[in-house]
Amino acid sequence: MSNPSLLALSLAAVLGLAASGTANAQNNGVLVRNDGIYLRCDQCGTVQRVEQNITQGGGHGTAGAIIGAIAGGVLGNQVGKGNGKKLATVGGAVGGGLAGHAIGNNAGSNTSWLVRIRMGNGSYQNIQVRDASGIRQGDLVQVDANGNIARIQ
Repeated sequence: MSNPSLLALSLAAVLGLAASGTANAQNNGVLVRNDGIYLRCDQCGTVQRVEQNITQGGGHGTAGAIIGAIAGGVLGNQVGKGNGKKLATVGGAVGGGLAGHAIGNNAGSNTSWLVRIRMGNGSYQNIQVRDASGIRQGDLVQVDANGNIARIQ
């Protein structure tokens, strides 16, 4: 085998390997589905990453503690007589205050998902959605004008 033939064979093998990994490849606004069908879509792209975001509540622990203490004190006052009633009132107020503080701090916690998409034109978009259960890395998706994401079948 001569050297030019070996070089041509090597070049063909390298090009063949490069072409075999082009599922979801993107060139000039054209996407290639895994089944080989080409799509031209300016609002379409390939999901690069899906990340979970958890935001803490509004931090209304003080208001929760006050409301909890009042409720706990009222309920504690309904129990016992004499010194037992006073002890139950104080215990209820303290317990209600602690519970109300914890509930107030956690109120309003949200879980959302950040989806990073490489669009067909080569740009990137980061879209935050409430539910990304149907979206995986490598999926072809379409983004509408409102920022909603839909998988392309």
